[in-house]
Amino acid sequence: MKEQKPSIGLIGCGLMGSGIAASLLRNGYPLTILEHPGNQPLAPLLGAGAKSVPAIADVAAAADLIILCVTGTPQVEAVLFSAGGLLEHLRACTTLVDCSTAIPGSTVRIAAEVEKAGGRFLDAAMTRTPKEAAEGRLNLIVGAALPDYEAVLPVLEAFSEVIVHAGPVGAGHRMKLLHNYVSLGFSAVLAEAAAMARRADMDPQLFCDVLATGGGGGVVLERLRPYIENGNCDNFRFATSNALKDLEYYCAMADEQQGWNGVAQSIRALYSQVTAAGLGQIPLPQIIDHLATTGSPEREA
Repeated sequence: MKEQKPSIGLIGCGLMGSGIAASLLRNGYPLTILEHPGNQPLAPLLGAGAKSVPAIADVAAAADLIILCVTGTPQVEAVLFSAGGLLEHLRACTTLVDCSTAIPGSTVRIAAEVEKAGGRFLDAAMTRTPKEAAEGRLNLIVGAALPDYEAVLPVLEAFSEVIVHAGPVGAGHRMKLLHNYVSLGFSAVLAEAAAMARRADMDPQLFCDVLATGGGGGVVLERLRPYIENGNCDNFRFATSNALKDLEYYCAMADEQQGWNGVAQSIRALYSQVTAAGLGQIPLPQIIDHLATTGSPEREA
């Protein structure tokens, strides 16, 4: 007899969440999606068999496992703790999987509250982009007790290509912040260099070729290269405001750990300055344009 798959609930069906939803449906999982203005259009998912519901209570009633794919810590906490929130309606033995990027200290506190309510909680931070999400090829960094991780693994495999168990609850979000700090830090350095190359009237293809065959080669260059050379940012559709959020979370984690984060503070300041200029929703590669037309803070002062 064919084993029945658990029913999945999804809170947060934006660019990443919609890809997760499509992958779950392709793999035969019953899916219930919370309606929200921030969702991507649901018609294709509903046509593939998903259901949509208007209230968190409806998701909690329908799902054995609930995936959270919202912006960050404030949104996760609101989903759990607000009046009518998930913690209020959580059924015993329900598993929550938080795929958001969040502050680890909050993650650990949330997990404790979920466990008190009889549920299980895992942080499963995502890397890669909406393109890989739609293809079912996300990378996940999971923080969970080992038995919980093993129990949920078949569901995670339905929308992911590489899955790493980083340690206990909170470890997934810690590792994600470390990863994003390095990735976004490299992106900031490369964007500033590309802007300087433009100001110095260097050939953009030559600039990228020299980096690619030397110490500047790697994933970040390949993501930004189409924009540097041709103005195409399809490879890296990540909003500058999200970069700022991730750097703020990294700095918050560093403060929790009483760690030095001087370089991170400088990178955070760059993304903050771009966001304050009203450019928070531009794809990250476009900060090159802003930097190329902006003088140094010392000169502008």
